[in-house]
Amino acid sequence: MATFFGEVLSVYSRAVEEDDDELDDENEEDEQIRREIEEKREVYIEWYPDVTQSVSSGNCTLQCSDLIIAVGPNASGFLSAYVLNTESWDAVGHVSLWNEKSRCTSRQPPLPGEPACRFYRHRDNPSVLMCQSTCYVAEDQLFQWADKVFGSLLNRGLNVMVLSDSPVAEYKTPDNLYGSAVPFLRSLKSSAFKDQALCPALEQPNILTGLPAAVLSHCQVHRIPAVLYQCYTDVIGPDTVTMETYKPALTSLSKLVKLEPCPSADALRRFAKVSEAQSNLYT
Repeated sequence: MATFFGEVLSVYSRAVEEDDDELDDENEEDEQIRREIEEKREVYIEWYPDVTQSVSSGNCTLQCSDLIIAVGPNASGFLSAYVLNTESWDAVGHVSLWNEKSRCTSRQPPLPGEPACRFYRHRDNPSVLMCQSTCYVAEDQLFQWADKVFGSLLNRGLNVMVLSDSPVAEYKTPDNLYGSAVPFLRSLKSSAFKDQALCPALEQPNILTGLPAAVLSHCQVHRIPAVLYQCYTDVIGPDTVTMETYKPALTSLSKLVKLEPCPSADALRRFAKVSEAQSNLYT
């Protein structure tokens, strides 16, 4: 405040101090709500008794030479039909989380057919792990998922393969895809992956999002050899044709574990939703 003679006087405002107190109360309430939301959206990994002795708190002691992650209905269906269709695999864990689209909050093993994220281990080669993820992982949970999953594994000597689904509408190209071979595969790999990919690389300006991108980014940062195979399809939901697109990956998988002969068409239909052909003009 300035007087007539130009002297500046300090002014005490009770209203400002009261507003500051109210603001502090609001900030405390907002922080409490934020903490509750963060706790509710926490990602948990539940390892079953067979492996809990190998995973100690804060220590990466679970030996794993190869981790194969399938994200999406077709990638998960491919693993079920071509890899996990024998009794050589045991369920060893799952991820529980909560978000707007997923309610996988139970610490108990998910029920068959329920959207979930499950881990399997091969009996003859326990260092090989398979992960099937059919549940939605929100953007703010992606870092947690990758950090906690890989935090339970011994990263030394680890190799990662990711199989993922994506609508062909998300594929950007100057060429007309009409009449092209759809579905098709594209690949991305970390700088530590030195082998040749089984399909062409993903062209610019295409980008990947979601859990596959989070996994590949984690591997890139931590120098883990990883390759991602993205399948672009024009069919909504799992179908046998899209599942068979991942067949080139069998070349790599057969080097890790003994695979059974390719399943019959009837066996593939068990993992595909049978529905009438419909137009996707408005979808």
